[in-house]
Amino acid sequence: MSSGNVYIETFGCQMNELDSELVCGQLRALGYGFTTDSSRADVVLYNTCSVREHAEQKVWSRLGELRERKLTQPNLVVGVLGCMAERDGEDLMRRMPVVDVMCGPGELDKLPTLLDNAVRTRASLLAELPEHLNATDISARQVALQGNTSRRSATLAAAADTLELLDLSRSISPIAAGGDDHTAARRTAYVRITRGCNKFCTYCVVPFTRGAEIHRPPDHIVDECKRLADAGVLEITLLGQTVNHYRFEHGASVTVGGVVQPQKGRTYAGGHRRDPFAGEATTTFADLLARIHDEVPSIQRLRFVTSYPRDFGDDVLEVIRDHPRLCRYLHVPAQSGSDRILKLMNRGYTVAEYTEFLDRARAFLDQPEIGRPLMLSGDFIVGFPTETDEDFEATIALVERARYKSAFIFKYSPRPGTVAIEKLADDVPEAVKRSRNNQLLLAQARISEEIGATLLGTTPQVFVEGLSAKERKRRDRAQPASSAPKLPGGVSLTIAGRAASNHAVAEITEEACCSTRPREADADTLPELVQLSGRTDGDVIVHFDAPPGRSPESMLGTIVPVRITQVRALSVLGTVASA
Repeated sequence: MSSGNVYIETFGCQMNELDSELVCGQLRALGYGFTTDSSRADVVLYNTCSVREHAEQKVWSRLGELRERKLTQPNLVVGVLGCMAERDGEDLMRRMPVVDVMCGPGELDKLPTLLDNAVRTRASLLAELPEHLNATDISARQVALQGNTSRRSATLAAAADTLELLDLSRSISPIAAGGDDHTAARRTAYVRITRGCNKFCTYCVVPFTRGAEIHRPPDHIVDECKRLADAGVLEITLLGQTVNHYRFEHGASVTVGGVVQPQKGRTYAGGHRRDPFAGEATTTFADLLARIHDEVPSIQRLRFVTSYPRDFGDDVLEVIRDHPRLCRYLHVPAQSGSDRILKLMNRGYTVAEYTEFLDRARAFLDQPEIGRPLMLSGDFIVGFPTETDEDFEATIALVERARYKSAFIFKYSPRPGTVAIEKLADDVPEAVKRSRNNQLLLAQARISEEIGATLLGTTPQVFVEGLSAKERKRRDRAQPASSAPKLPGGVSLTIAGRAASNHAVAEITEEACCSTRPREADADTLPELVQLSGRTDGDVIVHFDAPPGRSPESMLGTIVPVRITQVRALSVLGTVASA
């Protein structure tokens, strides 16, 4: 295999971040190095997302810039990974000939071979390039896409799915994988338990780009968690498009080459308070959570995203309640507060069913009297086709009723490959979308601040992730990036170009949430304070100063008690409590 410096930029969700980490591990094992400076890279990879138009536009812009760069760096190899590659297929290469490699999310295990072939092919073509042509006129195209196999329906067809080998070959290391400069110990990690989705929401392309719902064998998942724990990881987030659908039926498992294969998910009937197939021969989602909790005791926090509200049973709520290291945090997208719009979205539930679940979850899990309040977050799309003022007012009412600690709020944009773009005219004016988006953001910001106020005077345990956004900006202003200290903004995988934090309220900046105390005055007599950022087990962002005499670096990836003293819309402020 060839080697060189790789720059990988990730767009979108945690699933893409995990995919990028797995790709990094594969390539590192083959001798590739990594850089956070794309100008120093021999290979540039973009791991793409098709859910939001803004992320796609960034990718197109990046590819346009690389065409000029290839004139002076002809050996540069460019790859597009993920959902855009799968959805657009070779049309993407025709639009952007600068692309040498395309690999869909279901074929990432093939990337090392594709990349090596592209590097070798491009070098060979350049050696024979006629003088009247330039480097941008040649292509070393290598493509791996699922195409029409992405919705395989045969009962045991998952046995032909080699992507499980990518998860099994994961490079477990306590060193951050985003680039050579990131040397802080890693204490948090993602673990995939399901892939794909069977829901077919009309605005979403994921079922077509990531395929049908497939569940990994529970032994593989538990073993991965154990290896992460042995490497020093303290917090694990289990990932799935509909994570609470997880179910593995052992009697139907298939073994190929000595490896138990993932299996296709059943069509989930929904509405059950307990998984109807639970039993000795089946590992349910509730069973999996309990197994990881009990068999990997050094994992101090276990959380999961994203949950589908209609199919969330009492068995899962009971496991969370009875297992103290499971986080009291649920991310449960609603998307709209209007039953009519939910039906057009094909969400499969009503507002009444959604709020019934929220009430049930709070009855099981909300225990502020013992310092364990349940924190909720959600997703909303405003301006979906035909949305009226009445529909939007219903969404405002649901946000007020749900009392999320934070929410993702987006304006609808038609996405190629979805049902909505084919059947529903994008008839809500952009100005109306923008106005509704801002109204909902303001409502959520007020609620977030009110929920934060309930934490005043409490002392939650906070997982220290890294420098706060304000601290990073202060350091950037104070010195060139090349001489900046190697203290990262977070201890999870650092991927350049990542979208805004999954826990932020869209379009409201974190700057407003940070401490306003002066740092410049009286510098000769006061020690410089370093502001850190972390999260409670309920996923509330907390900013606090590293105590004098304690190295900020030594606090990364630890869990410390922080007394909450101030509240902002997106975060709370506090001081580290004495031991």
